[in-house]
Amino acid sequence: MPDSPPVGRRERKKAATRQAIADAALELFLERGFEQVGVRDVAERADVSTTTLFAHFPSKEALVFDREEDVEAALVAAVRERPAGQDVIEALRAHMLRTWAPLASDPRLHRLTELVDRTPALREYSERMWMRHATALGAAIAAELGREPDDLACSALARFVLQIRALPGGRHDPRAAVETVFDLLTHGWRAQRSADAPPPAGR
Repeated sequence: MPDSPPVGRRERKKAATRQAIADAALELFLERGFEQVGVRDVAERADVSTTTLFAHFPSKEALVFDREEDVEAALVAAVRERPAGQDVIEALRAHMLRTWAPLASDPRLHRLTELVDRTPALREYSERMWMRHATALGAAIAAELGREPDDLACSALARFVLQIRALPGGRHDPRAAVETVFDLLTHGWRAQRSADAPPPAGR
C-alpha cells in the first residue's frame, strides 16, 4: 500500500506546533509565574496566534499538563496490552520504571511541581486530572480482573500507582524508589516490616 506523505507531514507539523506552544508556556510560567503570564504572551513566545493555541489547548491550565492525555492512555494500555501471563501490578511496575523513573531527576520537573503547589488554579486542575486518571486506570484494572468498574480494590490500586509519580522526585535513586513502592504493593507492609526486623534474641 502506498504511503501518504501529506498526512504524515501534517500530523508531524501539528505535533511540532503543539510542542512549541507547551515549551513556550513552561518557560514563561517558570520565569514569571503562572498568574503573571497571559495566553497572548505564550502565543507570542511560540510565534502562533491565540486561535492556534486554543486549537491545541482548551485552557491556560492545560498548557502546564500538555501530555496528560497521553499519560492516561499509556497507563491504561500498560494494563490492557501487557504480555500474556504478566500480572497487572508487574505490568504497571515496568511501565513506571520505563516512563516515569527517568523523568524524576529532571530539574524542570521539580520546578514544575513547585509551580503547581503554589498556584491554586493549577492545584485544582491537577487534582481533577488526577481523579480522572485514577478512575480510568481503576476501570481498566477491574476489566482485566473481571470485576465491576468501581471495584474498591482496583480503585485503591490505581490511586496508589498514580501516587508513585510524586514519590521518586528528589531521591538519589528514583528507580529504587519505584521498586520499593511496588514491592510494598505486591507483598504488603507486613513483609516489608519483617524484612527490616532484627532477628529474634538467641539467634
